Amino acid sequence: MAKRTDTSALPRSPLNRDRVLEAALSLADDRGIEFLTMRKLGKALGVEAMSLYNHVANKDDILDGIVDRVAQEFELPSAAEDWEASIRKSAISAHDALQRHTWACGLMMSGARVIPARIRYMDSLLGCLRDAGFSAELTYTAYHALDAHIFGFSLWQAGHSFTA
Repeated sequence: MAKRTDTSALPRSPLNRDRVLEAALSLADDRGIEFLTMRKLGKALGVEAMSLYNHVANKDDILDGIVDRVAQEFELPSAAEDWEASIRKSAISAHDALQRHTWACGLMMSGARVIPARIRYMDSLLGCLRDAGFSAELTYTAYHALDAHIFGFSLWQAGHSFTA
């Protein structure tokens, strides 16, 4: 007889990509990205791991999906307001999101992932710098300086405990 997954008696919403990614994000935040496996994700959702493949292609698809969700939390800078204040607000929101999801920084920096929300963020930031009058060369330099500071500081903070 096949082993049945323990599920609650309460009705649950049908499994879909959104639910899978929501549960994966929660597992990564609560237990760490190394804890996230298809088997553990299936267990958290009350289904067999194979059921997940109806909604996601593989684990890399899940990682791309949850990293995209984190990047969606980054506030996009707006050329409509003061560019310095807008970029500052955007950088702080990106840092805050990376502190809420400490595992995400390394995945975003791996370079192997094309993340739509991160592309939107980059495009918005580059556009804001150009609209502020930065040359193409200075835009490139400023973008990479900001990005290195945001991600570098977030990585550093993730590795240090600030409790006394």
